[in-house]
Amino acid sequence: MSMAHLTIDDLKSQARRLREAMSAAGTPLTHSAALELVAKSHGARDWNTLSAIAARTDNVPAPPATVGAVVTGEYLGQRFRAKVLAMRKLSNSDYHAITLHFDEPVDIVTFDSFSAFRQRVSGTIDGRGVSPQRTSNGRPHIVLDA
Repeated sequence: MSMAHLTIDDLKSQARRLREAMSAAGTPLTHSAALELVAKSHGARDWNTLSAIAARTDNVPAPPATVGAVVTGEYLGQRFRAKVLAMRKLSNSDYHAITLHFDEPVDIVTFDSFSAFRQRVSGTIDGRGVSPQRTSNGRPHIVLDA
């Protein structure tokens, strides 16, 4: 069972909202019953099991890549294979700063009469390996293959 990174507080808030919605619909529900229903909705046997999973320190999403890994993807629409030179989580966010060293330099210019090659780039990616920054045509700057 994967819960992404739900905390016990998140789960209790879900139970509170469920209880309020059920009460508004004319079916009052105790808080403990709401907690049990939230646990079932996440695939857990009961609330105690779900709260134990949420309290685990390994209940955090893994970064999309690790330092030293070889990754493939697209940079400014160009395919690449690269080594991850640096990776760090940006505080209070789901984003990571990443530095890539491409096996082969990537031409980042789309004009036929001009070229600009890059072999080392830095950027920001989310937990799926996609950068929030976009080019003028709406494509992400960096997209790591899954």
